[in-house]
Amino acid sequence: MRTCKKRDMIKEIKFNRYQDNLKLVGYNVISYTTHVATIEGSTLRVLGYWSKTTTKHINFVAAELGLKKV
Repeated sequence: MRTCKKRDMIKEIKFNRYQDNLKLVGYNVISYTTHVATIEGSTLRVLGYWSKTTTKHINFVAAELGLKKV
């Protein structure tokens, strides 16, 4: 049996808004089932161009967590 270390843990967070389609897993922003952005320090690195709804999700996460989008 493998012991779980703190760095191995992946915490999943759901936001009050967009609960069904948006979550944060570790440092990864997941919109629906797609990894769309990554938190890197105090910035949110967006991984490409996305639909209107996914862009709303990304902007929401940046605002909620006080991150600058790049």
